[in-house]
Amino acid sequence: MVHYGHSNQLRQARAMGDYLIVGVHTDDDITLTVDGRDTYEEVKQAGRYRECQRTQGVSTTDLVGRMLLVTKAHHSGHEISSEYREYADSFGKCPGGRNPWTGVSQFLQTSQKIIQFASGKEPQPGETVIYVAGAFDLFHIGHVDFLEKVHGLAERPYVIAGLHFDQEVNHYKGKNYPIMNLHERTLSVLACRYVSEVVIGAPYAVTAELLDHFKVDLVCHGKTEIVPDKDGSDPYQEPKRRGIFCQIDSGSDLTTDLIVQRIIKNRLEYEARNQKKEAKELAFLEARRRQEVQRERESDCDF
Repeated sequence: MVHYGHSNQLRQARAMGDYLIVGVHTDDDITLTVDGRDTYEEVKQAGRYRECQRTQGVSTTDLVGRMLLVTKAHHSGHEISSEYREYADSFGKCPGGRNPWTGVSQFLQTSQKIIQFASGKEPQPGETVIYVAGAFDLFHIGHVDFLEKVHGLAERPYVIAGLHFDQEVNHYKGKNYPIMNLHERTLSVLACRYVSEVVIGAPYAVTAELLDHFKVDLVCHGKTEIVPDKDGSDPYQEPKRRGIFCQIDSGSDLTTDLIVQRIIKNRLEYEARNQKKEAKELAFLEARRRQEVQRERESDCDF
């Protein structure tokens, strides 16, 4: 899973062109082989190792922890068992006791962080301004494929991505979406080479005011379902009225929902495997205990 922390590392690595960047990590990461050797020992000895610091405040573990709340047990309204609560309360806790899914992200947005990721370019005469909107949650290859297709619609494209507020995303996605908050999603999308600008907290409906303000030439949406606005209206009715709406097939079947389902499926399989293993071990220990008791009884009978 590539998030904006990885994107920042990759930007730095790309700037070091002449070096062999085998791995990029932080000082806190443990990078040892199974026999205890430094993973990058040979690269360091060759003088071709460089370390890139990622953007602080997010980790893959943190995001996976948030995803694990999106389970049927959590969202069906049924009472959660005490065993599940105990598991959920302890999973992914750091020494400080922070739950990755219940705590607010450690990431703090600043103008400098935005500048670091933003292109800083305004649309130029002759460029085609293309507007896309959505959650862009857990920014993945499906999003990249879509934005690449959008970018290829014009000879000189200027792609603006409108990111909806967290509350708006939760309204039409449900569960505990979005997994990443608005600040995190902003940097993830800004890091994409096909995006020139991001509207932070864009309105759900693509309004005439928005189209006129950004002088939008084309509005694009993927093949995913378009959920009606709160009043039941089509959020794309204005660009459709103007004849500038276009649906794009990214060619990718990957969605944020599918990623979350994979995480949950693997976790449940892991838990089921461990439960079977634990049951066998307990049965073995109980059998051994009974054998020992039986031997003790037989030994007492000998006397």
